[in-house]
Amino acid sequence: REIGSIVRSLGCFPTEAELHELLAKVEEEEPTGYIHLEKFLPVMTKVLLDRSYQPIPEDVLLHAFEALDDNKCGYITKEELVKYLTEE
Repeated sequence: REIGSIVRSLGCFPTEAELHELLAKVEEEEPTGYIHLEKFLPVMTKVLLDRSYQPIPEDVLLHAFEALDDNKCGYITKEELVKYLTEE
């Protein structure tokens, strides 16, 4: 049930409703919690080629990084980023 993470790692950012629709297309008739690659690849290829999902808007991404900038200096250090990505 990690399809959201997989899809997002490919640069697509569907809403939860869109993610459920995508899951319905690739899931087996009897849901097992697993998706077969043979079903996923053609559906995801079409999604990527059609650019079905809009990327996250720049201002939202900037706001996320601003939330991590505790010192309000306009940037976060490499060490802070590593900490957030591995520990938080």
